Formats: sequence, C-alpha cells, structure tokens
Amino acid sequence: MKNFNVIFSFLFINSLIGCSYITGPDGFFPETKNDFFNEKLSDDLELPENKNTNINKDDHYPPIGLSDNFVEAQNIPAPRQIFSSGESNEIQLRRLGELMWVYVETLPSTSWPIAKNYFEALSLNIIDANPDKGIMIVEFSDDVNFKVTVEHGIKEASTEIFLSTFSSNESETLEQDPDFIQNQLSDIVQFFASSVSSFSGTSLAAQNLNDRKKTKIFNLNDQTIIELNLGFDRAWSAVSRALDAGKITSNDIDRDNGLFFVSYAMEKEEEGWFSFLNFSNDENDSSLLLGEEAEFKIKLEVLNGKTNIYVEALDGSKEEAEALISKINELLS
Repeated sequence: MKNFNVIFSFLFINSLIGCSYITGPDGFFPETKNDFFNEKLSDDLELPENKNTNINKDDHYPPIGLSDNFVEAQNIPAPRQIFSSGESNEIQLRRLGELMWVYVETLPSTSWPIAKNYFEALSLNIIDANPDKGIMIVEFSDDVNFKVTVEHGIKEASTEIFLSTFSSNESETLEQDPDFIQNQLSDIVQFFASSVSSFSGTSLAAQNLNDRKKTKIFNLNDQTIIELNLGFDRAWSAVSRALDAGKITSNDIDRDNGLFFVSYAMEKEEEGWFSFLNFSNDENDSSLLLGEEAEFKIKLEVLNGKTNIYVEALDGSKEEAEALISKINELLS
C-alpha cells in the first residue's frame, strides 16, 4: 500500500508538469506575454461642442511635420568644461626667475597638515600657524625664521607652497638666499613625495584654502575667458607649459603684447589589422585634435592685477576656439 501511494504521487506530479496544468494556456498561471496582440483601440472620445470643455494641450515634443507650431531645433551649446584635474599626485619644485615654489597635486586642506608635520618632524618650533590664511611662522634658528605660505594652485585640487626667510629681529632686514631657499624647498618636495600618497588626513580648519582658487572661467560676449589671479610673468609661463603639454605648436610669439599664434593640424589615425583594438600612442593622448589648418591667436591681458586669457579663431570656427581654450584650461598648472 505504501509503494502504491508513492507511485501515485509521482504520477500525479508528472501529469501536472507534462499536461501544463500550471503554466499552460488552461493552467493556473497562463503566460500573458502575448496578450497585447488582442488589444484594440477604443473609439475617439466625443465631447459636446462647448468652449468650456476644450482641453488645453501643452505638447513639449511635437512630432516633426505634424504640428503647425513646430519650432526649429535650437542650437544649444554643450556645458563648458570648468576645470579638470589629474590623479597623478605630481610633486615638483618649480622656479620662475627668483620665485620658487613647491607644486603638489592635492588640495590645500591636505597639504597643510603634511607641511606642518614636516617642520614638526625636524623638531623646529612653529611660532604661529594660521590655517585660515595658510601661513606658518617657523623658527629655523636663533636669527632666522621661515614664513611658509600654502595656497591653492592654478589647477583644480592643487597646492602651491612658498617659503621665505626673515630675521627674528624686526629691526633687521634679511636678504633672501635663492640657493638656501631652493635646498629647503627640495627637502619639502622629498617629504611630500613620501607622504602625500599615503596621507589620508585633511585639516578642517584649512578648508577655506580650497575655495581660494587662482583660476576662474567666465563668458563675455559669447566668448569664454580664463582669469588667472596671477601676474603676467607667471600667467605667460603657465600658458606656455600648457601648450607644450598639449603638443600645440606655436607658430609665432609676441611676448611684449602677450600673444601666441598657434595652429594644430588634425592627426589621421593609422588603420591596420588591429585598429579595432583601439591601440593608441600615449604621446598623443593629451593632444587636441582640431580641424585641419586651424589657426588661433591666444591673448594674455592684465587687468586689475589679474591676467585674462582669450582665444580667437583666425582660420577656424568658434567651436574650435572654444575647444582650444577648454584644452588650455585643462592643462594649466
């Protein structure tokens, strides 16, 4: 009797599956994926001819050609690139004439505690530290003090660190020694190089330094302008470095009038058996591909202590000029 119940149960379950009693058309849970074939359109809704029953229709996307009120597509410009930042954590000692500084690709709020930790590691007395202003006064010796200034750099999420010396005796004037300052900044570079990649802390008190950027971008008369909170010499050097980084050829330079005349020809991609793999030359990855024989004038103009950067298309379109100034902005540092 027991074996009979087992066999009967097995046959019953098998019959449910085999006869599609569960998911078949006549089962408990029939499939409905094809039901839309049986759908029918209802008759149009008839409304009484009464002005009060008119339906006001606001069609934001009328089909092309089916509406008398169709408005031609507007040429809406794409959002401009405001800033660009790399993730290389680059650290350099830079020099422009007698001016020297440490360049770090990280936010000032992160650079501030690292710089402070550097002088503490040397067991130097930090006389005063103002993270809101980004200024530290450090006692180097009985006669010499350091003034360390931490500022936001030109590039997004970058820091510039300056160092100067002055006498501990306010009545005495201490002449700056470029070689001595360069050696001190070189030591700071080495310390940052070994610390910035593993340092995850940030100073909440120095957050205001992150907002004091040296670069601002705005639009005037439908032209994008980059404003650098720098003098002409540093702005000229920054633009020259950006053009070199972008492999943008300078045909002529007029430094007295703040002019670069540049051109950049479109590079043709080499096609081959493995072109579909999208192999590329790393040397050209940062290059700006513009139209053939595109020529531009880059102008630097000092206004109220700041330097504005303009790009004018001499033999090209405004779109290409916008692309060029966007690329310059991306490579400024």
